Amino acid sequence: MINEIINLMAECLEKEPGEIKATDEFREYEEWDSLAYLSVIAKIDEDYHLVIPRDEFQKIRTIEDLANYLENK
Repeated sequence: MINEIINLMAECLEKEPGEIKATDEFREYEEWDSLAYLSVIAKIDEDYHLVIPRDEFQKIRTIEDLANYLENK
């Protein structure tokens, strides 16, 4: 799951998967903005058929947190 999320984030941030680590916080990325947020939310909806409420997503800080959240849903 973690590799899937790294690939998803890489796609949304237009980075190489090797540039992204599971422990990275979203805000560490220069590319992280409202458009990147929307891209991630849309991709999760498309790939996992899951909508993460904004208040829930705000609690998710790292890529690892996101993977754990998705695994538990």
